[in-house]
Amino acid sequence: MTVEHLNELLLICSLVLLVAVAAVRVSSRSGLPSLLIYLGIGVAIGQDGIGVHFNDVGLTQVIGYAALVVILAEGGLGTKWHEIKPSLPAAAVLSTVGVAVSVGVTAAAAHYLAGMDWRQSLIIGAVVSSTDAAAVFSVLRNVPLPARLTGVLEAESGFNDAPVVILVVAFSAAGPVDHWYLLVGKIALELAIGAGVGIAVGLIGAYTLRRVALPASGLYPIAVMAIATAAYAGGALAHGSGFLAVYLAALILGNAKLPHQPATRGFAEGLGWIAQIGMFVLLGLLVTPHELGADILPALVVGLVLTMVARPLSVFLSTAPFRTPWQEKALLSWAGLRGAVPIVLATIPMVAEVADSRRVFNIVFVLVIVYTLVQGPTLPWLARRLELGDTEAEDLGIESAPLERLRGHLLSFAIPDGSRMHGVEVSELRLPAGAAVTLVVRDGASFVPAPSTVLRHGDELLVVATDPVRDAAENRLRAVAEGGKLAGWLGTQHTPGPGGGRRM
Repeated sequence: MTVEHLNELLLICSLVLLVAVAAVRVSSRSGLPSLLIYLGIGVAIGQDGIGVHFNDVGLTQVIGYAALVVILAEGGLGTKWHEIKPSLPAAAVLSTVGVAVSVGVTAAAAHYLAGMDWRQSLIIGAVVSSTDAAAVFSVLRNVPLPARLTGVLEAESGFNDAPVVILVVAFSAAGPVDHWYLLVGKIALELAIGAGVGIAVGLIGAYTLRRVALPASGLYPIAVMAIATAAYAGGALAHGSGFLAVYLAALILGNAKLPHQPATRGFAEGLGWIAQIGMFVLLGLLVTPHELGADILPALVVGLVLTMVARPLSVFLSTAPFRTPWQEKALLSWAGLRGAVPIVLATIPMVAEVADSRRVFNIVFVLVIVYTLVQGPTLPWLARRLELGDTEAEDLGIESAPLERLRGHLLSFAIPDGSRMHGVEVSELRLPAGAAVTLVVRDGASFVPAPSTVLRHGDELLVVATDPVRDAAENRLRAVAEGGKLAGWLGTQHTPGPGGGRRM
């Protein structure tokens, strides 16, 4: 690749990203998961559209795995422990017993109704039995469900990738499939190893980040994502489930009250969007639409059985011990959304050169497109009809973004030894209207100051200032630091210069 090729590639990628970002607004209004628009972009760029030829299945699988790691990490960081804790037993059963039921019923439909042999049928059953994390997180942002249902769906989508990947790899391997008890034992072992690695890495990472002061706030998001990625790699290298490891590690980190948590969440969310866009566009490129005609009917039949029989049966059996109301069972059945995970997993038999693997990929692709178009937009309507809308107070999103929207700034100002601000009361700072001292950090503790609070050496002030008076507030703080409480009255002025205060 030359520099000229790089320039062309960067231009194309930037345009695709801009179109994808604009498409999010369309998807949020229509209720459709944005993955459909991203897949459409890939198909439009492909050989039946603009004419870009791309058929590297191995590269698609590698990039898809990497993107899933980022998506699961972002989902784990954004999942609230207190919401999913009551739902963990139900989610665990759905991710294991529910997956087994769904695989069996869907594979039987593919074999008896679509005429596929048992190996391909089992692969299809395993591939489409995973509730997709990206699709679920995307739809749940726009559907106000009760916390208990949101917790089940989030935990299930984070947990069930692991057993499904193990099943697809086992069914795609050369030679006969292992006996069911060996397969169950292998799944249990890999899940146990993945869970152990993920919990250990998450706890160690959270403990370290709470006690190590990094020199810049922008390093914390990078460290958190690196720790989550290390959990995936460690779990996979230990022959465990890397996907379960990264989700659990991110779940621990996201609930550990780490420094600069809002910045970390924003950084992870941005990476998650990039991962989704890149993965879906690449998967769309891999599809050849004119080859899908013969696979549309089998995909519709298998998808109908999956949606109307396999998923509801797995939900009703898995939630039977938990006294779940039928309305919640109905919504959980309809909310089993498919997305990028099934399409990525459909590349595994293609890489393993399983017979008719291209047909498996095409069936999975059509199934995901059609039934996501049906389920995604109708999920809010079904929640309303079942009277399962969230009536609780909406959780407040607290971060630094509102300051930016209000044209505000947060200034941090330290009082060093020798500063004449020592002994000055907060009211004597005489900050311009639109600026105020909101917090004082002293001896490792923080408190909201009163007008009569006397400032001391070593204090750090947090000052909120509106945009028009930002510079005036900073100049006033510097002037008091040099001239004391009478600065300005006795002619003490300050010319802006380096050091002393910083914008956060």
